[in-house]
Amino acid sequence: MTENAVFLGKSETQQFLDLKYANRHGLISGATGTGKTVTLQIIAEGLSSAGVPVFVSDVKGDLTGLSQPIVIKDFLTKRATTIGLDPYEPAAFPVRLWDLFGEQGHPVRATVTEMGPLLLSRLLGLNDTQEGVLTLAFRLADDEGLLLLDLKDLRALLVEVANRRKELSAEYGHVSTASVGAIQRRLLTLEEQGAELFFGEPALDIKQFLDKAEDGAGLINILAADKLMQTPKLYATFLLWLLSELFEELPEVGDPEKPKLVFFFDEAHLLFDEAPKALLEKVEQVVRLIRSKGVGVFFVTQNPLDVPDSVSSQLGNRVQHALRAYTPRERRVVKAAADTFRPNPQFKTLDVITELGIGEALVSTLKAKGAPGVVERTLIRPPSSRMGPVSKAERADVLARSDIGEKHTTPVDRESAYEILQERAERAAEAEERARNREEKARSRKTSRRRSNRQSVGEAALKTAVRTLSRELVRGLLGSLKRR
Repeated sequence: MTENAVFLGKSETQQFLDLKYANRHGLISGATGTGKTVTLQIIAEGLSSAGVPVFVSDVKGDLTGLSQPIVIKDFLTKRATTIGLDPYEPAAFPVRLWDLFGEQGHPVRATVTEMGPLLLSRLLGLNDTQEGVLTLAFRLADDEGLLLLDLKDLRALLVEVANRRKELSAEYGHVSTASVGAIQRRLLTLEEQGAELFFGEPALDIKQFLDKAEDGAGLINILAADKLMQTPKLYATFLLWLLSELFEELPEVGDPEKPKLVFFFDEAHLLFDEAPKALLEKVEQVVRLIRSKGVGVFFVTQNPLDVPDSVSSQLGNRVQHALRAYTPRERRVVKAAADTFRPNPQFKTLDVITELGIGEALVSTLKAKGAPGVVERTLIRPPSSRMGPVSKAERADVLARSDIGEKHTTPVDRESAYEILQERAERAAEAEERARNREEKARSRKTSRRRSNRQSVGEAALKTAVRTLSRELVRGLLGSLKRR
C-alpha cells in the first residue's frame, strides 16, 4: 500500500491500482481456483487501509477472513520477498457483516415501495403485460399515498387493483385479472424462497456503507451470499437495487482523489443472465454515471464475456487470471479476453492467459490521464488477512462489536397499504350493510329516498391530500423510490 495506490503485485515492475482511477470500475475474471478471491481480498485490504469503504458479496464465505490476521507461512513469506513486499505483516481489517436472511450478519431490508416496479418485475420474472400491471399498481399506490413496505402490502394492493379493474382500466389502461393472478403466484414463490425477510422495515440506510473505523480505515461491508446464491434472481436483483440506491442517494463529487466506496459484484453473470434489453440499458447507464458519485464497481466473474460489451467497455482496471481453452468456445473466450488488453511487445497475451499459474494474473490498470497501461504478467501479492472463513465464535465477536446491531435486529410493521386497504374494505362492507338495512326499512315503509352520489367534503379533502402526497413521490433511473 502506498499513499495513493493499492499494491497488487510484481511483474518486471511493481503493479498498483491508482486510487484516483479506482472509480473508473474494473473486472476480475478467471477460471475457478485461479485466485480471483485472493485478488478481490488484497484490493479490499488496500482500499480499507487507504480509508476507502468497500462492499463485497461473499458467495463462498471466505471473505469473512478479512476480519482476522493471517497466520504467516513459508510460502507466503517467499512470495512477499519475491515481489518486494516489505514489511509483510499479518493484519485484521474493520469488517461489518450483513445477511439478507439475518442469520450470519445484520439483517438487510428494503421496502417494496423503494425497490420499484422495474426491479421487482425482474425479480419475479414477469412478461411485458404482467410488468405493465405491476407498474400500474405502483402508480396507484403512489397516487393514493399507499405505502408498500412488505409483500403483504403488495398482495393487498393487487387485490384492490383486481377489484377496481374497470375503474382503473379507464384511467391507467387495461387491467388483466389473469396478469394479477400470475403476479400473486410469483409473489407466493418468492416468499417461499425467503424474500419476505428482505422486504420490510427498518429499511437499510445505504449511507452506512460509507462508514469508517475510528482509526480512519474504510469499513469492509461483507454480505453473506452463500444461501442467497440459491436464488440467483434475488441475489442479482438485490445487488442491482443497492447500486441504484447508491446512484440515487449519493451527491455528485466528480473525480475525487480516491473513491467514496468501491462495490464488488461477485458472480456478475447472474446480473446479466436473461436480463431484458430495457434493464441492460439501465444497468449500463448506472455504471456509466455512478463514477461521478465517487463509486467504483468491480465485476468478478469466471468468463469475461459474461459482462456485455456496453458495460465491459467502461471497465478501465482489469485483472485476468488463467482461462482454459479446451473447446472451440473456450478458445473464443480466451481470444476475446486477450483483445481487451493493451498489448505488451514482450509476450503474446493470447498465449499467456492459458499459461498463468495460481496466484498469477494479467494486470492492466489506468495510468496518468486515465490511459490504460500495457498488460503485465503479474505475481499477485499475498494477503495480510486470513484466507478462509471465520469461526462461529469469531463471527459472533465481530457482530457483538458492531455499533448498529440493535437498529437492524428488530423488524417494524407500521401502518401501510395492507392495514389501510383492510380498513377501507371494512368501512365499505359496513356502509353496504347499513345501506341494505336502510333499503329493507324503506321497502317495509313503502317509501323511497334519493341518494346522493356526490362525494362528501371530507372525501374531497382526502383526495386532494392524497394527490398532494403523490406529487412528492419521485422515482429514479431504475424505478426505485428517491427520498426527498
